Amino acid sequence: MAVDVLLGLQWGDEGKGKVVDVFAPHYDIVARFQGGPNAGHTLVIEGKKYVLHLIPSGIFEKDTMCIIGNGVVLDPITLRREIVALQPTLPEMTNRLLISRHAHLILPTHKLLDKAYEMAMGKAKIGSTLKGIGPTYTDKTGRKGLRVGDLLRPDFDQLYKAAVERHERILKTYDFAYDLKEAEQGLQEAFDFLRSLQLIDCTEYVQDALANGKTVLAEGAQGSLLDVDFGSYPYVTSSNTCTAGACTGLGVAPSQIRNVYGIFKAYATRVGGGPFPTELHNETGELLRKTGSEFGATTGRPRRCGWIDLPLLRYAVLVNGVTELIMTKADVLSCVEEISACTSYKTDQGNVRYRRPGTYLETSPAYDNFPGWSVDITDCTDEAELPHQLQAYIQYIEEYLQVPVTYVSVGPDRKQIFKRKALLQVN
Repeated sequence: MAVDVLLGLQWGDEGKGKVVDVFAPHYDIVARFQGGPNAGHTLVIEGKKYVLHLIPSGIFEKDTMCIIGNGVVLDPITLRREIVALQPTLPEMTNRLLISRHAHLILPTHKLLDKAYEMAMGKAKIGSTLKGIGPTYTDKTGRKGLRVGDLLRPDFDQLYKAAVERHERILKTYDFAYDLKEAEQGLQEAFDFLRSLQLIDCTEYVQDALANGKTVLAEGAQGSLLDVDFGSYPYVTSSNTCTAGACTGLGVAPSQIRNVYGIFKAYATRVGGGPFPTELHNETGELLRKTGSEFGATTGRPRRCGWIDLPLLRYAVLVNGVTELIMTKADVLSCVEEISACTSYKTDQGNVRYRRPGTYLETSPAYDNFPGWSVDITDCTDEAELPHQLQAYIQYIEEYLQVPVTYVSVGPDRKQIFKRKALLQVN
């Protein structure tokens, strides 16, 4: 069998967790392939809200195995806390949770370094979640990191001590006060807990599963426009959030990728610094934030809100090889009377429909406007029940991107999403 990939096409927070939860019953395995506890995948099940940071969003499907892949950076304290919180609801979850021995460990000193770096940047700060993600990936690429499998080595304590000493030498170069003992609180208990879980060779496990006809859904975190190579660098995350990251983050070949589900909001949001050409600095932006509850699931920070950017979406579709699109938060747009969509960018050479995210292009967005619908759509269960204005908006996006929109979400609950008969048929 092949691997399907599900990922975000914007700056994260597109609703990936909910969609993975909905898709999970159709897969034998759901596997996170990159990122770390900077992810905040929100699921609403029978009115109860769950936020997952490291555990794959398929964990609520009791016949699905879940993998934290080698491309993930793992905070043992956060993982333990997350599992303990979920166990009253899912007492058997550790029987279905597998962790790659090659996933890198986030240490308390990684988080201290993250804070020191961000403070030193002042107004130029990236907008890090301060979870230690960047410093951990830095150690990984610098070949100095500790991995989950190292916990089983008899000399792990020495390896850990050497890593902490190296980090502290760096911290001394910054005007940054910290308490290491406080930062390490609960760490040894978390290390022991992690040792008790099922640690695997992710590549071997996934390849054996595929050879035996199993189905795999690769779950991405953050969004394509935050990809370290293809996003709005330097205002990006530290991993490859695009389809290619699923290959390196799980150990699968490009030829084993089948469907790529790209998720996007009906408008756009961004957390932290970085360019956001269609951002709304007005009452409409505030209305979208309030109506859509646009506050970070991980940090609690208010999200910047704006209109959908179709040239950037088109770029993300091409980079990822998206085969199907999923629109989320269509219900939020019920709060506005008129909707705008960026369809091109004004340049000295005229309007262009291609844009790569970054800080170097001094261009202005050009918009097409669409009538709103101003009716509650949260109970809609079929496309025929949607207002014709929304149907026209979806069809426009579909034709612009030349990829079918096959699912539409009209609310936060797992039941508030339905399959759409796409008008566009792409060969």
